[in-house]
Amino acid sequence: MDGLRGSGGRPATAAMLDFCAEHGVTAGIELLPSARVNEALDRLQRNDVRYRFVLDLSDLS
Repeated sequence: MDGLRGSGGRPATAAMLDFCAEHGVTAGIELLPSARVNEALDRLQRNDVRYRFVLDLSDLS
């Protein structure tokens, strides 16, 4: 199992994030308010997803 080391730990992850920031590499997301979590789950089940869902939890008290 040589070569299968996961992310390489915090230093390697930090280096990867720095590289992405320097080169404008970003992730496409679809931001949804938390109240739409059921819609997100339904769409996942239907495979109707183009980007990663991110739930905005700032609307929770």
